[in-house]
This record gives sequence, structure tokens and C-alpha cells, in this order.
Amino acid sequence: MKHMRTPLKTVRGLGSAKEGTEHFWRQRLTAVANVPLMLFFVGLIVSLNGADFATVRAALSHPLTALVMVLVLLSALYHMRIGMQVIIEDYVHGEGAKVALLMLNTFFAIVIGVACIFSILKLSFGG
Repeated sequence: MKHMRTPLKTVRGLGSAKEGTEHFWRQRLTAVANVPLMLFFVGLIVSLNGADFATVRAALSHPLTALVMVLVLLSALYHMRIGMQVIIEDYVHGEGAKVALLMLNTFFAIVIGVACIFSILKLSFGG
């Protein structure tokens, strides 16, 4: 009577939360997506090192650069949110604190994302 799981449930990897495998794969997918995106971001920062404001603004206002910067932002923020959620769920034991921190984690990602996307769009459209 030790094993209460059916073989199908074991294969699907569905635990008590019913989303462990999905969480795992989303974390890995964003990690893989972040590799080329962060290489682009670091390359852009290095190439603009020491440039004046007009040069930086011109580089960031290019549509392709702006699009990739938005992708960098969304992927990194989603990856951060998932990672922090796992940490909060694993290490915060009080139920009220856990719920509050999970909400703050989501709100933080949304606020930072909206502010950064607004900034990128403003630069991209020359505002």
C-alpha cells in the first residue's frame, strides 16, 4: 500500500499540485531562450560602452533592437518570476506570508515589465 499512484500518473509526473512538470519545463524553456537574448543584450551594452546619449538613443530606437529588448525583458522577467515562486513555495512556511510574497512577486514582475516596456517603446518611437 506504499504506492497509491497509478502508473499513468507516475509517467505524467503530476504531483499533488498538478503542475510540477509544466513549471519545470517553463523554467527550462525560458532559460534556453535567455541564452541568445542575454548574449545580444550584453553585446549591445558592450558595443554602446562609452557612447554618447544620441548614439545610445539611436541604437535603442531601431525597431529590431527594440523588439529584441522587449523579448529580453519578457523572458528574463518571466524566468525570474517562476524561479522566485519556486523559492517562496519551498522556503516560506507560513501560509499567509507565502501568499503575500507570491502576490508581491507577481506584482513586482508586472510593474517592472510595464515600466521597462514603456521606456523601450518611448525610445523606439522617439518620444
